[in-house]
Amino acid sequence: MDTALTMQAMVLEAPGSPLRLVERALPLPSAGELRLRIEACAVCRTDLHVVDGELALPRLPLVPGHEIVGIVDALGPGVSGWRPGQRAGVPWLAHTCGHCTDCLRGRENLCDAPLFTGHGRDGGFATHVIAEAAYCLPLDGLAGSPAELAPLLCAGLIGWRCLRRAGGAEVRRLGLYGFGAAAHLVTQLALHEGRQVYAFTRPGDTASQDFARSLGAAWAGAADEQPPAPPDAAIIFAPDGALVPRALAAVRKGGRVVCGGIHMSDIPAFAYRLLWQERELRSVANLTRDDGRQFLEAVRRASLHVHVTTYPLARANEALDDLRLGRVQGAAVLVP
Repeated sequence: MDTALTMQAMVLEAPGSPLRLVERALPLPSAGELRLRIEACAVCRTDLHVVDGELALPRLPLVPGHEIVGIVDALGPGVSGWRPGQRAGVPWLAHTCGHCTDCLRGRENLCDAPLFTGHGRDGGFATHVIAEAAYCLPLDGLAGSPAELAPLLCAGLIGWRCLRRAGGAEVRRLGLYGFGAAAHLVTQLALHEGRQVYAFTRPGDTASQDFARSLGAAWAGAADEQPPAPPDAAIIFAPDGALVPRALAAVRKGGRVVCGGIHMSDIPAFAYRLLWQERELRSVANLTRDDGRQFLEAVRRASLHVHVTTYPLARANEALDDLRLGRVQGAAVLVP
């Protein structure tokens, strides 16, 4: 049991401003909540959108971060199924209403009144976090250090949902646009399922192309190049709307393009012929708890190798800058 009376957190006080390290009183969990002592929190592109003011924020000041691995150190009233000392993961989805049309249809990722970790609730750029127990994921038995597990909580989860939305066994060739944390995990999952992966990067980004090939990608090149054969489906992780017509032009007839980001620049006008012949364009929004359970089971089967660059908590601004400028291969992770 953690006996500290204070905690540290990197706090966003205004969009576009650097995070500031502060000390706070250690909070107690309320009914239905857990308190975790954070072991690691990965840095996601969504955190960049939050910090840079590209997403509307329901509250400030705010502690970002939503790919959290920690040890349960306090239980709120009414919590069952968890114990102190257990390792847990806290993902982006922090709360849903449970009674809107989409929640009742099992699509809680589209809830009308959700809360998100590091957005509507304080997140993991800290030494401790409070989270609803019902939205935490047990990580017992998963191989890897806390830093290696942390990217699974969003890059992995969103990548998994994108992969499922891209299609099933008919998708033998998969294109990935933007080769960051999510793509490096999806590549390994796709290869485990017997698919070929084509990696598309910014022109001149030979480091990311080499990284993709090192993970088993059958081809890697610039986003404006054509791969050896048309992909059956493509996933766009980069927040660049101009990639949408490029991906539609690349996939085969009847192919599918999935937009995996929470934020993207405007999609430019494009010729109807790129969408014609039953090509599809779809988006992925958030995730469900069932996604989390399915994904973690797939991780146990696939034995992913997670590539991370670690930073101490106080260097969160440096980690954000490195991610913003494309200086990270794999995932950036804060380790308090």
